[in-house]
Amino acid sequence: MADKYTLPMMYDKIPSREKRLVREQYIEDQKGLCMFCEHALTEKPPKSVTSKKVNWKLFPPFFLKHPIHLQHCHDSGLTEGAVHAYCNAVMWCHYGR
Repeated sequence: MADKYTLPMMYDKIPSREKRLVREQYIEDQKGLCMFCEHALTEKPPKSVTSKKVNWKLFPPFFLKHPIHLQHCHDSGLTEGAVHAYCNAVMWCHYGR
């Protein structure tokens, strides 16, 4: 896929139907690796991540339905990259991201 978007982008300004395309561009740019754990997005995150406790009450019921998320900074609103869903939860619970 040729770069269609100039990254990073303001997460809240991306139309819902385009977030998948932006996520796919990040996946390609990251060579298929998770921005957080640097392991393949086609595989589960490593034990160093999955061993961290997550308060699942903080997340919507279908949070893990999609295995790859488009990570964004909650302070700046800018997209940061593609991450495993579990990595996204760990980033929020343990690092405030």
